[in-house]
Amino acid sequence: MSERNASQRPPHEGRPDPSTHETTRHWIPQCLTIAGSDSGGGAGIQADLKSIQANGAFGLSVLTSITAQNTKEVVTAEDLSVDIIRSQLRAVMDDFEIGAIKTGMLSSVDIVVAVSEFLAKVPKLPPLVVDPVMISKSGYSLLRDEAVAAVKTRLLPLATVVTPNRHEAELLSSTSISGPETLSEAAARILELGPTSVLIKGGHLDEADAADYLFRSGSGSAAQLVGRFTSPRWETRATHGTGCTFSAAICAHLAFGLDLDAAIRKAKEYVSNAIRYGLEIGHGHGPTDHFYYLRPWYRETEGGDR
Repeated sequence: MSERNASQRPPHEGRPDPSTHETTRHWIPQCLTIAGSDSGGGAGIQADLKSIQANGAFGLSVLTSITAQNTKEVVTAEDLSVDIIRSQLRAVMDDFEIGAIKTGMLSSVDIVVAVSEFLAKVPKLPPLVVDPVMISKSGYSLLRDEAVAAVKTRLLPLATVVTPNRHEAELLSSTSISGPETLSEAAARILELGPTSVLIKGGHLDEADAADYLFRSGSGSAAQLVGRFTSPRWETRATHGTGCTFSAAICAHLAFGLDLDAAIRKAKEYVSNAIRYGLEIGHGHGPTDHFYYLRPWYRETEGGDR
């Protein structure tokens, strides 16, 4: 992975020379997403890149699978070869100063192993956000059953934070989650797999607000609740890609050097607004609006700029 500090950057970066027609150039943090494509644009790598850019970082991508989907359903999906996945990883790592990485759809054992083995060999691996994408909003399986074990044993030990929803947390922990009171047991079992932290998203829990719970290892085998992040539970169908959008926003803020708690807090506020001002697009679960703050209706509602 390319490394370059501020003293090594050309002196004209960010400062135009008034005697020439030279444009300004600015360095910003770079964030890598390793995920599948959504032809509907609301989830997957498309949502990741929008979310990363909307939160101020520059988005890089490694494509793992191609899905044919829209707001109503995933029609089919096709994996890329591990050779082209490895080639993409080498290309971006060789040139860019990657400040944080996130993974999304890694559908097969071979893909999980290839990505995990590559990341494990990266010197000074930057913060890694693992979004264990398993099933689409419409119910299509995006992670084969036999690949779940590979995620547990190969990928999670590398993670700074893993961000499962309720269903994903149950599969990773082999624990039934009936409500907030059972989250700590599931979190403890996930933490035993090796990630530094686990953020269980509570959007599927029966609570008045949308609360996410951050756990780290406590004394013995217990999981310690270190953060609860809440936002209003908006009544809307514009929820396609919310998990991708949220984890990518966390990744972007980690690339800026924020600690995990602060990154989650900023990402939570962002995704809540993206849902609140979601788009009336398509005939199913519509997408969030990753650039809601550019819209005149947001400015009219909020009384100003972002």
